[in-house]
Amino acid sequence: MTTETSAPVAKRVPTERTHHGDTVVDEYAWLTDKEDPDTIAYLKAENAFTEARTTHLDGLRTELFEETRRRTQETDLSVPARKGDHWYYTRTVEGQQYGVQCRRAVRDGETDPPISVEGAPLDGEEVLLDGNVLAEGHDFFSLGAFDVSPDGRWLAYSTDFSGDERFTLRVKDLATGEVLADEIPGTFYGTAWSADASVLFYVTVDEAWRPNRVWRHVIGTPAGDDVVVHEEPDERFWVGVELTRSERFVLIDIHSKITSEVRVIPASNPTGEPAVVAPRRQGVEYSVEHHGHRFLILHNDGAEDFALAYTSADAPGEWAPLIEHSPGTRLEAVDAFENHLVVSLRSNGLTGLRVLPSGTSDSYDIDFPEPIYSVGLDANPEYRTGVVRLRYSSLVTPDSVYDYDLVTRALTLRRRKPVRPGPDGREFDPADYEQHRDWAVADDGTRIPISLVSRVGTPRDGSAPCVIYGYGSYEASMDPWFSITRLSLLDRGVIFAVAHIRGGGELGRRWYEEGKLLAKKNTFTDFVACARHLVKANWTSTDRLVARGGSAGGLLMGAVVNLAPDAFAGIVAQVPFVDALNTILDPSLPLTVTEWEEWGNPLADPEVYAYMKSYTPYENVAPVAYPAILAVTSLNDTRVFYHEPAKWIARLRAVAPQGDYLLKTEMGAGHGGPSGRYDAWKEEAFVNAWTLDRFQR
Repeated sequence: MTTETSAPVAKRVPTERTHHGDTVVDEYAWLTDKEDPDTIAYLKAENAFTEARTTHLDGLRTELFEETRRRTQETDLSVPARKGDHWYYTRTVEGQQYGVQCRRAVRDGETDPPISVEGAPLDGEEVLLDGNVLAEGHDFFSLGAFDVSPDGRWLAYSTDFSGDERFTLRVKDLATGEVLADEIPGTFYGTAWSADASVLFYVTVDEAWRPNRVWRHVIGTPAGDDVVVHEEPDERFWVGVELTRSERFVLIDIHSKITSEVRVIPASNPTGEPAVVAPRRQGVEYSVEHHGHRFLILHNDGAEDFALAYTSADAPGEWAPLIEHSPGTRLEAVDAFENHLVVSLRSNGLTGLRVLPSGTSDSYDIDFPEPIYSVGLDANPEYRTGVVRLRYSSLVTPDSVYDYDLVTRALTLRRRKPVRPGPDGREFDPADYEQHRDWAVADDGTRIPISLVSRVGTPRDGSAPCVIYGYGSYEASMDPWFSITRLSLLDRGVIFAVAHIRGGGELGRRWYEEGKLLAKKNTFTDFVACARHLVKANWTSTDRLVARGGSAGGLLMGAVVNLAPDAFAGIVAQVPFVDALNTILDPSLPLTVTEWEEWGNPLADPEVYAYMKSYTPYENVAPVAYPAILAVTSLNDTRVFYHEPAKWIARLRAVAPQGDYLLKTEMGAGHGGPSGRYDAWKEEAFVNAWTLDRFQR
């Protein structure tokens, strides 16, 4: 098929696809067969070619990896969170890939979380799970469930050793350390305990990988005796299960992209029938949180950016308003504590937190000093508390954990993630970096926010290299985040920019609505407008601009390089959704039917079919001069299949053979890539080395 120094050439096997009178010949559809030896041979040939083409970067890759390792406090300990009589936390140990889950008993008079020196184990520590022990003998390891029972006796945990996100659920007796005979294969994310810890609820998926069943398991009984509590027949909907913070109710969350229904079971009566809080109505989304005598309802019924209401927990019925809808202020979540509510919201492109003390109509927002930042609630397992844990970061401020006193309104910094000296021996100083907010103007006149970070003194004359990142789907917001690996780019003079394009949720629900379905192309044209603006405003120049995105952001990468191949010096597409039309046309594939409310249904609607065909990257490869493209994927990914980037690269080579295209497939990983932290750092070093190499050409 190839030698390591020549580009692989995929064989062509014409396969016809006909929909709505349109016949398309797909010559690389054979790559969808994972069991075909030719498929594996092709992926291995691509890996060999990529390795050969990037051998000259081995030194830089090692340098970047070591910089990340040098700057990271490898032996570390999270700020313990209190639940009942214990502090729970995670430790990492230098030289070990995975975290160690621990707890320690709360001591008399102890109110503040115990903090160790340099991440050392706490005195009196109890190890609940050691990921390094569990991962022994496996190339991949992922922890799904980690759920301690209300009485602190049992631990429900689940493991995945292939990356396909199908977990085996087990129960550990924390009093004896024994793992019980209870073993349930093929589970998904999400568990919930009954009040007396005799029953564990969990979720499984159907053949299309849709979470569709909630089960009830009695501890100490065979999995074959488990009972289905809810089975969702509508293929647009998926299910989840959780225990409320109050530990009074088990919630079964049933939702599609645009419609919700929640059913509740009293945690004290786990064999009871689930009761519907409010029947599903097409287009109405709501979530439920328990608070005393009421259920809190966060909903969009006549409220585009959501409102907060409540109803009786004993007999759910009419919703009484608590926070009215305010256009432009998107309410995203509500967390209930015994005497306070905390609402997570978004306004003017920034996240925020609003506190509502019980028994009063007063509310207030917590203030933060930086102009660009990200804030949200962290782990807060206790219901009866006057202190909540917050997580805060910005493009220049490392991840920070605060405790906020809901009574005194005092904000106490518990820990800021350490950043150790870089290769030059200098201590990290946020003042060495600066962040900016700029705005591009899209073709239709819409202003698109861009967040940027650079080292102080980086020139603004167009000479600086720049990485522009984007996502723009599912109302997911790319809020500012701190990255140790990014420092290696910034210190080499690179500007990092995040384009907050439509399809995301940065500016509220309308921002999302204007970048989905038959308005999806706004996502792509917004990103191109941001790229053009960065050049026009002298942040960078076209030949020094590399775009990066993953998953749906990988679709973005494929679409924009077709729209504007001249706008970029390089494209990094990670687990990219680049064969979107073929995937969304196949309802047997994982997640397809549930995705129709995001992209449209091209099977039933010829307009959607034509629209998707006009932007899907694989369908629109043209004989033009493309910039260099690096596609990274994983063989066991169940969200975006490996064959999407494999087919895309094969077609690029055939249609535009003068381009520089690389495909790297992780042969034992899933959607998130390598599972161990060192392996993840190596992957990031590989991508960043390739990116820096673009700037030298």
